[in-house]
Amino acid sequence: MTQWDKLISRIKSLDKSMRFAELQKVLENYGYEMTAPKGGSSHFTFRKPGCCPITIPKHEPIKVVYVKMVKAVVECDNNSKNLN
Repeated sequence: MTQWDKLISRIKSLDKSMRFAELQKVLENYGYEMTAPKGGSSHFTFRKPGCCPITIPKHEPIKVVYVKMVKAVVECDNNSKNLN
């Protein structure tokens, strides 16, 4: 199993020890672009044309609710690949 597969597996299992950098890596791999916060905020927004933006605070550990958002992106993208 590759590192990428292990990372996706951790997201799908809603691992509570996920780090911001790991979620960032997955979202950017799925075509999202990160925008830095303005005014000293710790919340980073990930945007992709045609998709709702995802905002994740850069805190450790990441709360499960944010891992669930990334899990939905992974599962949605995998489902659309299976339809083609």
